[in-house]
Amino acid sequence: MNSIVKRAFLAIIACCFIATTSFGQAPAAGRPDVPEMTFEKLEHDFGKVALNDTAKFEFKFTNTGSRPVVVQNCSVGCGCTVSSCPAGSDQILPGQSRVITMMYTRTSYEHQFNQAATIISTAHNSPIRLTIRGQVARDTQTANN
Repeated sequence: MNSIVKRAFLAIIACCFIATTSFGQAPAAGRPDVPEMTFEKLEHDFGKVALNDTAKFEFKFTNTGSRPVVVQNCSVGCGCTVSSCPAGSDQILPGQSRVITMMYTRTSYEHQFNQAATIISTAHNSPIRLTIRGQVARDTQTANN
């Protein structure tokens, strides 16, 4: 009976050791074992923008993970729009890049703007917030698109 208990105890210890070493391994260095969206920049300042002009900026990102990423949704605050968003079934493979374009147009008065878009995806670093800002100027000669 004593040898049966010892064998059972050793079997339990071996199972625990295998479970902790198998499931607890870190992914290979340099690339996580998940999709990851890496943007060249998360914010853009237009400076001065002429009244009635459209301020437009392309945020470029790359899937720097090791699995495909899918952009599920791009939501924006009041006043700016995402004119292009690769949302849907388009899988972005590791190493591939895409662009999300944000635009802002104001036709009624001079003011500062600071607008954001939230990007929801299957990447492990989702959600990601992109921001555009600037100063709407009435005098088009002071604007510097």
